[in-house]
Amino acid sequence: MKHISTIGSAALLGSMGVVVMSTLTGCSQQEQQEPQNRFLVIEQQVNGKYIVVEEMPTEGPSRSIIRERDENGVVTERFMNEDEMRSLAEQEYQKMQNGQSELNQEPSSSPGMGLAGTILAVAAGSLMGNMIGNALMGNKNFQRHSNSVNKSAYHKSAAAKKSSSASKSKKSFFGGSKKRSSSGRSSFFGG
Repeated sequence: MKHISTIGSAALLGSMGVVVMSTLTGCSQQEQQEPQNRFLVIEQQVNGKYIVVEEMPTEGPSRSIIRERDENGVVTERFMNEDEMRSLAEQEYQKMQNGQSELNQEPSSSPGMGLAGTILAVAAGSLMGNMIGNALMGNKNFQRHSNSVNKSAYHKSAAAKKSSSASKSKKSFFGGSKKRSSSGRSSFFGG
């Protein structure tokens, strides 16, 4: 009978391990699968260039509010839907491919870029697909522009989280290190 009890305990322990692994894997995948689409508030600066002042992930289509200043300094807001944003981003991407975009150059000391460049720099993946977004992120000037035009708290938080997770050292599955217990035997959970 003792043999059957040991097999039952091993099966229970194995099942618990599978549940724990599934839960941990699900959590990390869920963190990585944040909504790609963005709701942006893009503001025109005094120098005529644009920066993103607010950014939020959204389940719905990408869209933005554009705040522009007239010659008297009066701010007006207009709505831009995903199709309009995509059209501007595609035009800027073509300019970039031809070497004629601000995104091909080093960022200037004055903040912002043109509207199309700002939209492409911030929302390339959600508007044009991950392959293009990832390819653009490999371009150092593109990355610098992306960081320089996005002044939103969301972007700063996401960038800080990314650099924090990249700098953490890797630990064992259960977070502990390999130590021996005082009895000389190693426990299942690394303690």
